Amino acid sequence: MTVENFKPELAEAVKSYNKYIICIDKTPEQFEESLVSLMQKAINAYQTRGPGLRHGIALDKQVTIILSQTEEERPFCGIYFNLHSPYQKQMAAAKSAPSKGSPEPKG
Repeated sequence: MTVENFKPELAEAVKSYNKYIICIDKTPEQFEESLVSLMQKAINAYQTRGPGLRHGIALDKQVTIILSQTEEERPFCGIYFNLHSPYQKQMAAAKSAPSKGSPEPKG
């Protein structure tokens, strides 16, 4: 099993990325390289999974790839975009920090 076996799924993910996803961290070219790398990791995880396990999973902040065992030789391939914002931590930290001019809580 190779990355080439999942070329249709990868092509569809790249198409969706280019059309719908806004990503500050990766250009479309970097995304495609990352997708191929993640697919190879998912294949390795799938092929070396333990007895009774049905999935091989690989992920980063933007994408999760899951290969799931089926009744056929070729596993089902799911490529999911993770909802992530690099600003989420900054906004949460700003909300929890005391504003200038307000007294600090006493404890």
